[in-house]
Amino acid sequence: MNSHAEPGTLRGVGVGPGDPELLTVKAARVIAAADVVAYYSARHGRSIARSIAASYLSDGQVLEPLVYPVTTETTDHPGGYEAAITEFYDASAERLAEHLSAGRDVVVLCAGDPMFYGSYMYLHERLAHLFPAEVVPGVTSISAATAVLGRPLVERDEVLTVLPGTLPADELTRRLADTDAAAVLKLGRTFPQVRAAFADAGRLDDAWYVERATTDIGRELPLAEVDPDGVPYFSLAVLTSPTGAAVAAGVSGQAGADAATGTDGSAGVDAERPAGEVTVVGLGPAGTKWLTPETAQALREAEHLVGYAPYVDRVPHRPGQHRHTSGNQVEIDRARHALELALAGARVAVVSSGDPGIFAMATAVLEVATTDERFGPVPVRVLPGLTAAQAAASRIGAPLGHDFAVLSLSDRLKPWAVIEQRLAGAAAADLVLALYNPASASRRWQVAAARDVLLRHRSAETPVVIARDVGRPGERISVVELSKLDPAEVDMRCLLIVGSSTTRVDRRADGSTVVWTPRTYPG
Repeated sequence: MNSHAEPGTLRGVGVGPGDPELLTVKAARVIAAADVVAYYSARHGRSIARSIAASYLSDGQVLEPLVYPVTTETTDHPGGYEAAITEFYDASAERLAEHLSAGRDVVVLCAGDPMFYGSYMYLHERLAHLFPAEVVPGVTSISAATAVLGRPLVERDEVLTVLPGTLPADELTRRLADTDAAAVLKLGRTFPQVRAAFADAGRLDDAWYVERATTDIGRELPLAEVDPDGVPYFSLAVLTSPTGAAVAAGVSGQAGADAATGTDGSAGVDAERPAGEVTVVGLGPAGTKWLTPETAQALREAEHLVGYAPYVDRVPHRPGQHRHTSGNQVEIDRARHALELALAGARVAVVSSGDPGIFAMATAVLEVATTDERFGPVPVRVLPGLTAAQAAASRIGAPLGHDFAVLSLSDRLKPWAVIEQRLAGAAAADLVLALYNPASASRRWQVAAARDVLLRHRSAETPVVIARDVGRPGERISVVELSKLDPAEVDMRCLLIVGSSTTRVDRRADGSTVVWTPRTYPG
């Protein structure tokens, strides 16, 4: 024991991911020399950290098991889990403080690295300002996982994101879609939602699962093939370097580098590459939850993003990816710019809200691509997106359950006389109508004019759904009668659904309102 009057030193020691030979030389020395060795364990008494460090322990050392009051089970503590675990760390710190005050050096064993999701840090926060303290880093589970996979984690300017599996599913999806490489820890019971997040982000086929890396019972396999039953807490999901994945797939290292950065070493286009491609993608109405995996992959792979500024802003930033934004009334110029980038060899994604083929950029791109012979060699793909009409209808029930028509009230690209004729024709045919672009800052009279046209063919009580900002924080859905449709309540952020003669509005027992159109039609 330390006989000096000075207080002992607290050391948080990382013992690595599982293989005892992966302890650092310093960790082995510090563990062997400690007066007191503390380690965390569950109530069963077994400790992964202690088992890793067992061969480095010395005779005569005081062992201090710090037994968690709760792990996966529930607690009857009046303050719940947080209060129970805080009380545990407080009590553990007091126990170790007694040893330190008596001049005994204390080592706290920690699997992996003490400051990387390690429980040692909670003792460090309570004691490091009172006693001498030192942290001895260890090999993390992420380093171990990529080592056993034999795959690079990140290369060049790629971005690594580390995530706890306990995050909400939507947040996991968003962050997985917005990174080059990733590691998701704390699986166990969270595995089903983590796997779903990889799938929703379009990354499932690229992800790997590693369990108890570097141990005799470790295993690794594609994440998509993992049976969710029995996934332990000490496992993780990994997205490794996309550059490394390209090399593993048979692309040479230099070719992979050129594809990622361009021949001059900066993100851009290799002049010797053949023509690239333009992919026109639909982002859906809002948020990653309505982004298809196919679209998410296209956005990740694109070297250039082209689009209306608010839509491009909805795409997560990626290192090395160039953004080209413009206003809302220059679609042809935007399409030509995208095709010129692709003609020079770039992979270009043109973004639209909703579906790109419905009042959006797909037509503009194809118009330029088919009328300008320069762009003949450039492939153009169109990837569908969830439409605003579908999203709005789902929020209120099923108003599009029978035949319906989709019309835009914008007269910027067609005369109002044509719009009026089409409104009258669809109304006379008793079709439900989904009305896009109903109003804007400069177009305020069209809603009232459209209402008056429809009232010539529809009853005053016909339900109208006003859907604003569907899928976004300011979402608001309301239902009014056609005769009471107030143009002041409608702007460019709205979509209108006008019912047919058979469309019903029902108030359900749970207090909700549903609008639905029967699949059958009388007659």
